[in-house]
Amino acid sequence: MIDWDVIAAAIPGRFQIAHATPLIGGCINQAWRIENGNGARYFVKLNDSNSLPIFAEEAAGLAAIGATRTVRVPQIIAHGSAGAHAFLVLEYFDLNNDGNARLLGQQLAALHRNTSKQFGFAHNNMLGETPQHNDRSSDWIIFWSEQRLSFQLDLAQRNGYGGQLQKMGLQLMEQLPEFFSDYRPVPSLLHGDLWGGNHAYLADGTPLLFDPAPYYGDREADLAMTELFGGFSPEFYAAYRAAWPLDAGYATRKILYNLYHILNHANLFGGGYAKQAEGMMQRLLKNM
Repeated sequence: MIDWDVIAAAIPGRFQIAHATPLIGGCINQAWRIENGNGARYFVKLNDSNSLPIFAEEAAGLAAIGATRTVRVPQIIAHGSAGAHAFLVLEYFDLNNDGNARLLGQQLAALHRNTSKQFGFAHNNMLGETPQHNDRSSDWIIFWSEQRLSFQLDLAQRNGYGGQLQKMGLQLMEQLPEFFSDYRPVPSLLHGDLWGGNHAYLADGTPLLFDPAPYYGDREADLAMTELFGGFSPEFYAAYRAAWPLDAGYATRKILYNLYHILNHANLFGGGYAKQAEGMMQRLLKNM
């Protein structure tokens, strides 16, 4: 049973819940819209009480992106525990699939202009249901090898994906420097999980990003994921490139960056993702 009174008490302004409506779309958390009957509405994520640190990390990630004042993200209202549940309360929006894609491209480039001295982030977070480690590093190749590919490959080994996947993964990590022989990434603030389902538009066309897994990394990694499952328009890419052109080597490195996400999908969902990861590794090794 959900303790709505505790959740309402965490919201500023003596908010009283008149209606709580379950929403569809999420596969990890419960999603609800709460209303007070006077026009105020909020979006609520719920999970078991062990998820409180995860919601705190998500709130911190949204705050980091929001602080750049480059692209709209939901305002954080509250997070905490209510009986058997952890909760995260966010600003509520009626969302559209279409809007100002050109503006989104410009805003993402502006987000990426926010840089750090090191790769990584102030804390770890989650990529879906998988922990994502963000220990600081001044070396991007070491960061990507140890905290992205190696982590996913070790998890894949524990999940029964050995053989060629592990053999090619080891070969690839040994030769990572070849992909960066004439390219030096800067540590840009990334959304970190920028597939099509994690962006939308407000009624006036304003872009909105949500469900981030942020860290400071190569901006190409964000762009690569936008291409992995579709959902972004040619206008988006044209605007991004006009604001901040991409290096010619992106065409190859985007496979390297999306390999991380495909390995994560193999570990989460199984199916044909492991074979897809092997195919991506073959393409990368042939490009050396």
